[in-house]
Amino acid sequence: MMQSSEALPLAGLKVIEFTHMVMGPSIGVILADLGAEVTKVEPLGGDATRRLLGAGSGYFPTFNRNKRSICLDLKSVDGLGVAKKLCAGADIVVENFRAGTMDKLGLGYAALSAENERLIYCSAKGFLPGPYENRTALDEVAQMMGGLAYMTGPVGRPLRAGSSVIDITGGMFGVIGVLAALEQRHGTGKGKYVTCSLYETTAFLVSQHMAQLAATGKPAQPMPSRVSAWAIYDLFETSDDERVFVGVVSDSQWVTFCKAFDLGELGDNADYKANNARVLARDVIIPRVQAIFKAMTKAELLAKIESIGLPFAPVTKPEELFEDKHLNESGGLVDLTIPGGAKTKLPALPISMDGARFGSTLDVPHIGEHSREMLVELGLDEAEIERLLAAGAVG
Repeated sequence: MMQSSEALPLAGLKVIEFTHMVMGPSIGVILADLGAEVTKVEPLGGDATRRLLGAGSGYFPTFNRNKRSICLDLKSVDGLGVAKKLCAGADIVVENFRAGTMDKLGLGYAALSAENERLIYCSAKGFLPGPYENRTALDEVAQMMGGLAYMTGPVGRPLRAGSSVIDITGGMFGVIGVLAALEQRHGTGKGKYVTCSLYETTAFLVSQHMAQLAATGKPAQPMPSRVSAWAIYDLFETSDDERVFVGVVSDSQWVTFCKAFDLGELGDNADYKANNARVLARDVIIPRVQAIFKAMTKAELLAKIESIGLPFAPVTKPEELFEDKHLNESGGLVDLTIPGGAKTKLPALPISMDGARFGSTLDVPHIGEHSREMLVELGLDEAEIERLLAAGAVG
């Protein structure tokens, strides 16, 4: 696990983050894990995301590690002044508020880049510029109108994916844009305005299904009723009422599979040597495979499939990942203490460099935990700091 901030690839970069919910914070946490110094600007009383219940209760702890927190009243002259000072010394600003919000505050790209031409400014929005750009969007909105919910659920029952997949993936595209602008800045000395979005991210993710229509003349069917590209690419029940996914995705894997499970008459059948022929014979092949797997326990099936090197997966609940052997032994989980004092471990960035993983140097911050520290760094004296705190411009 990489621990020294000096050794991290983005060490030395300063990021100011005006974000809430998931998409914007996901940009910040990726940059922070990679070594950038990320400051989260929260309103007085803290980001409302901290107080979400139910499915939203995990948002803040997940996407705000390795960041410092300062609370500012951006509606006050003094609070806004502090925000502008922070941005004047920043390499990157990230925001995900409604279109026009930052411009009204004087914190938009035009205003800030006029004072800091090297600034890279990333706006995370619902839509890129176009007819929909002023609509309010959420992850679920994008999944529904971008075709992903249709592809995920059964026919007639669109279903959102079981994670904030568009928020997070959209944030990843934001990071890609920021890093591209950073590389370009090495040559030009000037920053860029980067926009990433939920809707266009969803469209990109379903582009393979759009291409299917172009390639076959037939529209893609929702995943539960799709025609698979492979004969065996399914969930199977075991004797102990568990479910295991198994895939056989090449002609050589088919030969290996048939030998391992004594499917001689199927493996020897010349009609089934080619993948596409096997797909057309699923009604013959699948019942036979189902019967074999149903006679085995989950542990027996997993062990045998792993031994012959075929793709497989048990159906796992998120909470079971805490004890996952691979994640724990490979540095795939980061130890954190979250606001409220609870200790946990959450997935690290899914990246390694020279075999090392990126970890945590700062726990998830408390509300305004670093406000005073950051005011000192801006060069304010103690009297001015006390005045700002007393006036409520800084919390």
